[in-house]
Amino acid sequence: MANAARPLTLVLLWHMHQPEYRDYATGEFREPWVYLHAIKDYADMAWHLENHPGVRAIVNFTPVLLDQIEDYVDQFARGKLRDPLLRLLVRPDNEALGEAERSFILEHCFRTDDEPVVRRFAAYQHLHELFALLEARGSDSRHHLSDQYFFDLLTWHHLRWAGETVRRSSPVVTRLMAIGTRFSYADRTDLFRLIGELVSGIMPRYAKLAEAGRIELSTTPHFHPMAPLLMSFGVVREAAPEVALPQAPQYPGGYGRVRAQLESALDSHRRRFGIAAGVWPAEGAISPAFVRLLADHGCKWTASGSRVLANSLQGSASPQALYRPYRLEAAGAQLAIFFRDDRLSDLIGFEYAKWNSHDAAANLIAELETIAAGAKEGTPLVSVILDGENCWDSYAYNGYYFLTALYQALESRPSIRTTTYRAHLEETGGAPLQPLPRLVSGTWVQGSFSTWIGSPEKNHAWDLLCTAKQSFDLVIGSERLSETAASAALRQLAACEASDWFWWPGPYNPQHTVECFDRMYRDNLINLYRLLELPAPSALALPISRGGGHPEAGGTMRRAEASS
Repeated sequence: MANAARPLTLVLLWHMHQPEYRDYATGEFREPWVYLHAIKDYADMAWHLENHPGVRAIVNFTPVLLDQIEDYVDQFARGKLRDPLLRLLVRPDNEALGEAERSFILEHCFRTDDEPVVRRFAAYQHLHELFALLEARGSDSRHHLSDQYFFDLLTWHHLRWAGETVRRSSPVVTRLMAIGTRFSYADRTDLFRLIGELVSGIMPRYAKLAEAGRIELSTTPHFHPMAPLLMSFGVVREAAPEVALPQAPQYPGGYGRVRAQLESALDSHRRRFGIAAGVWPAEGAISPAFVRLLADHGCKWTASGSRVLANSLQGSASPQALYRPYRLEAAGAQLAIFFRDDRLSDLIGFEYAKWNSHDAAANLIAELETIAAGAKEGTPLVSVILDGENCWDSYAYNGYYFLTALYQALESRPSIRTTTYRAHLEETGGAPLQPLPRLVSGTWVQGSFSTWIGSPEKNHAWDLLCTAKQSFDLVIGSERLSETAASAALRQLAACEASDWFWWPGPYNPQHTVECFDRMYRDNLINLYRLLELPAPSALALPISRGGGHPEAGGTMRRAEASS
């Protein structure tokens, strides 16, 4: 008789994040990624969890993402649209499109990373081929194409972004895809209403799953800041001693700013979902000072990448060291620190999209069973953590078949039990955690901070922020701004502290996206000076990444979970 499979506990953490895309000076959304990811990835991920009751998972929503989702819910409810792409989708037929609007539609609806999806739909592909034909003839296609062409392109762009589970269940999507062309104003309005329903349903769906005990909801400091770097630039050299640092010695008042971002996130989560037990830090970035701050605020758990653990243990770790929670001795509290299995997480993030979906799911199950079989004692707890929105564009059908096969396999394997960190800590009844004598600060990307600091462009971006914060402190300290104006400046400062602005600078990211984020970051800083009633430095008129980026076009597909 075959031996029973060794038991294993699996925690899946899906991290959902989009940076602040609102222009605080105008109230307009500069990019549509929040609502597009909502109708595709957030909707699909909720459906898979709803339809696989035997799977438990953690879903981490950043407050800045939830703020924007609520903004869109308000836009749909009031009919006052602050997103230009949505406004164009429901533009009446009798209101002609201007040249700027036509250019805007082409810029947002033609991206090379859409090509695999475009090929799935003959009518959508025809729109692309027609434009390419006119471009090849050297003509200005914007002048030769009718408004109907642009309305069709807008409609297909939104149909393309509909999640696979939406596409399979919505009569509106089914009908419009069958029509294929010459969409009427009524057709576009029907699609607009569906988008509103999907976006408005995101938070209630996840809240219902959490109330039923099916998932745990966790949070991140409000605007997704690199907390250890705001606290001290010096932590960078713990994992990379030779790295260059910004000219500024530190971010002024950084500890207080991290505390404020954390407290705002915990308050936000409490208002929306209840008390948060855990915090997934932006980019999995932790340091001893940040861990102590989390413990002081009553957080029960946090997590990071396996390279951080390896650096902290200085090579003395056993093969099973990754599969247990730790307690930082210097933190002085029973805050559990879990560490992500980078290899397994990156298989989902990067590799399995190239596989047959059933083979990929079977391979992941086999990997987990190998880990269980190698355990010397106890039940290993494996953490698989990655973005829950970015990798699915690389998968056929937005990962529908992979996630279905994976969740079905997990439900059918009694030896592999899915749980959440909160549930695990409650089940173990406060049992002592493995002590971690030393923590080397780092992130989930190769255990270092090099993705966000160290290059000339990234360091320049930090110096611009440090200079702005010095001005902020002087003006706020003078008390010459009204309470309302000071509050607006504080919100703008918090948005400028996001990690996203420091990810993109450099020549190795897609040029279009580098330029877009560069411009948004500098505009945010310029608006901060405006709110402080100060002239903006001339340096903000110049791009941070002077050489642009990689010429390959791209959308918002960050790969922050990469560990190699």
